[in-house]
This record gives sequence, structure tokens and C-alpha cells, in this order.
Amino acid sequence: AKLNEHRGAIADYNKAIELYPNYEYAYLNRALAKDNLKDYRGAIADYTKAIEIDPNDAIAYNGRGLAKLVLGQLDDGCLDLSKAGELGYPTAYESIRLFCN
Repeated sequence: AKLNEHRGAIADYNKAIELYPNYEYAYLNRALAKDNLKDYRGAIADYTKAIEIDPNDAIAYNGRGLAKLVLGQLDDGCLDLSKAGELGYPTAYESIRLFCN
């Protein structure tokens, strides 16, 4: 059931993005749904779009960093986590401690 919920959410966010192409939270939430479906490359693309719309989005940097780590892109992932921490996302530092040192 959960997979269908995430797929349904993605369909809803696709529609929202079609109607409002600069609606940052649609990209952010679609990225989270893609993460849950293990579509990490798709999630990274959506996190990146959210960051383009709002360069100070700590949640998007954190999510993108974690997705990059899953794909083995350690340097880039750790950079994103560091940026998330600088922007005020405190748990990013815990991820850095666990995966980046």
C-alpha cells in the first residue's frame, strides 16, 4: 500500500508542478516520495530544482546529500550535508559524523 501512496503522491506533485512550475515544495515533496521509492537519481533532480528555486533550503540540501551518499557520491553528498548544516539543519552534522569523516 505504501508504494502506491508514494506513486499517487508523485502523480499529484507532477500535476502541481505542471500548474505551478516554481512551487518549491512540490519538488521537495516529490523528491521525498522518490526517495521512499528508492529513485535516488530522480530525487536528486527534484532536490536540485528545489534548491534552484530557494538556494537557502536546508531540507533540500540534506535530502540531496543523503541521496548522493546512497549512490556512492561521497564527496558531493558530504558537501550538500555541510551546506544543510550551515543553513540550520542540525541533524546534517550527525550524518556528516556518521558518513563523511
